[in-house]
This record gives sequence, structure tokens and C-alpha cells, in this order.
Amino acid sequence: MVKDEAMLPTNDYVFKRIFGRVGNEEITKGLISAIIKREVKKVELDESPILEKDLRDDKVGVLDVKARLDDNQLCNIEMQLVQKTNIEKRIMFYWSKLYSGEIKEGDDYNELHKTIAILIADFELDNLKTIEKFHTKWEIREEEYSKMVLTGVLEIHIIELPKLIKQLNKKHTSKKDKVVLWSLFIQNPKELGEEIMSENEDIKKANEELEKISADKHEQYLAHLRQKHIMDTKAVEEYGYLRGKEEGEAIGEARGKKENQIEMIKSMLKKGISIEIVADISRLSPKEIEKIAKEVN
Repeated sequence: MVKDEAMLPTNDYVFKRIFGRVGNEEITKGLISAIIKREVKKVELDESPILEKDLRDDKVGVLDVKARLDDNQLCNIEMQLVQKTNIEKRIMFYWSKLYSGEIKEGDDYNELHKTIAILIADFELDNLKTIEKFHTKWEIREEEYSKMVLTGVLEIHIIELPKLIKQLNKKHTSKKDKVVLWSLFIQNPKELGEEIMSENEDIKKANEELEKISADKHEQYLAHLRQKHIMDTKAVEEYGYLRGKEEGEAIGEARGKKENQIEMIKSMLKKGISIEIVADISRLSPKEIEKIAKEVN
């Protein structure tokens, strides 16, 4: 079945439109309840405006879903399609920013509330390769007394979507589990089937919202704009530039390798990577890249 990846919930713009839009609290409540495995009774969404320029960038937190839950608990959900370096530090940064943002100078520490960070990744994290389960929960625990939690204010959930498919293939996971159903919906709703949709009201509502987005021309434009940025970033990953930028800089500085650099730039341009990103990677000006682009065309 051919699928439009730009209109799937794995696209972080589409994800935020479904789960971060004020008015969709019931949908978001269902997702969070499934992940943290307790019934969330109330959700207040913090809807920040999404500008078109934000879809061409990785501006911190713009496309995350931020919510306030029962008892003033806070929750940050990030959908990540492209593997980032230091992803674990990124999670902790988002968590700490939300947690510390609750208190001002002179306030009592009692003003700080439990903060939950959720990362849904369409890749496997390098540090978690030895863990087979697709959904892991992290807290601060004592080394020897692992059942002892230091404080309940920190809770991090990581969902690695590729591991779910492996677990389902090995029949280690039940499709009746709600977090499994939500994860399958995020990957590709069409794979769930009408029967499962009809049995799960929150997922059904999420799918209806996705259909509305998919039918809206402007929403399609914004989703495809974001997908273009995602594909550019993935293509750059393929060349090893994001993980080996120092090597790329060395190529740019070495006169003897100038021709190789130009060929690499041409290859990236043919792949559809934007001039701005190629310029940033190669350390050349956009005008220089435009000259090379004319040779490609």
C-alpha cells in the first residue's frame, strides 16, 4: 500500500496538529494515558503558534506537544523521525526546561511539579540497542536498591517504533495493548483496520482528525514542507555529515580535495537537498552553491 509519508503522524508537524491542537484534548488524553499506564482525567494543551519558517528548521520545542495534566503535572511529547546526536541529552534538556520553568526566583520548591517527558522515535537509540522492548520507562533509582526511587518528579518514556514491529513479529506483544495500538496508529493508521478503530474511540477520533488534515490543501502544503526538511536532514545523514562534520570541514579546507567537495555538493543537490543546508555543511556561501547548482541543471 502506497502511503504519503508527509501525512502520517510520524511527521512531527502532523503529530502536533493531531495531539497538540486545542480542542483535541480527549485525543491527547487517550495517548498519554496509554503511555504512562494510568488514567489521565484532565489535559490542558499549550498551543504555541507554528510559523512556516519553523518547518524548515529544528527550532527547539516548537513542534513538541506540551500539556498540563492532573495535579498540575507537566508532560512534553516529542515525535522524532530523524536520529539526532545526543538524543538522550536532548530529552533531558526538554524535561529540565519544562520542570524548571514552573518556578521563579524566590518561589518555594513545592511549586515544582512532576514532569513527564515522552520521546516517540522512528528509529532505535544507540544506547538502547541491547533492550528488546519498544517502550521503556526511566526514573532516578539507587544503584543497588533499584526498587527505591529517589523522587517521583522525573519520568521519561521512550518509544522506539522499529522495535515494536520486531516484537509483533516474534509475538512477544499483544495488539490489545493500548500503547501498541497508538504506536501502530502513529506509524501508519491504515494498518490498524476499521475493526480496531471502531473499538477504540480515542484512536478513531485521532484518525478522523488526521483525515481532516489530509483533506486540507494548506495543511498538506505545510506537512509536505516539513517532510522536505526531514528528507533533507535524512539525506545529509546518509552522507555522514551530521555525525562527521569535522571530516566535512577538513574537505572544505583542503585545496587538494576541492574537486571532490564540488562533486559531493553536486550529488547532494541532485538528491534534492536545499541550497541552504548544502551551504551550511560545505561552509560555502549560498551564492557559491547556486553557481554549482547551475552546472547540475
